[in-house]
Amino acid sequence: MSEKLLILHCSPTLAGMKAGSMFSCAYRSAEELKDDIRHANHILVPKGLRVLPLCRKKDRALIYVFRPKAIEKVLEDERAVSVLEGQGYQDIRVSSCIARLMGRLKEEGEFPHEIGLFLGYPPEDVWGFIENKACGHKCVGCWKVYGDEAEAKKTFARYRKCTAVYCSLWEQGKSIERLTVAG
Repeated sequence: MSEKLLILHCSPTLAGMKAGSMFSCAYRSAEELKDDIRHANHILVPKGLRVLPLCRKKDRALIYVFRPKAIEKVLEDERAVSVLEGQGYQDIRVSSCIARLMGRLKEEGEFPHEIGLFLGYPPEDVWGFIENKACGHKCVGCWKVYGDEAEAKKTFARYRKCTAVYCSLWEQGKSIERLTVAG
């Protein structure tokens, strides 16, 4: 798992604009993946972030970079809790919800669409996606929008700009540690 992948896929989370980000990456061995995650956590945990492998299949891992405090705020929203409870989540604590999400990812069948809540997507959009089976959305950016289209488009633009700026700064030699906002 390279720093470049973290920058490309997680800049808004590193900047403190987003609750979490995910990306898929290849790995050669379980030990290498464990070392990469340990290294990333060594840098990011002091800044208030965590890195977890949500699931592994063959030679790829789904990596989750998140801010536990931001996920706590997501879980304070009764609409988010309603979505999670509708998907079988019973214990609405961050660690329990992430453990349940990991279990759902390991299950065969449909991808757990409540995953959007763990990425900081608006609960009305996550619910709309689930309820409408991914149809009837108003627009598409980082996610499919069923609620406030204007606000979502502003958010998409902020995320794109943040990623562009972070990529540029990283290419100029700024470290992940220096680019990550504490919080």
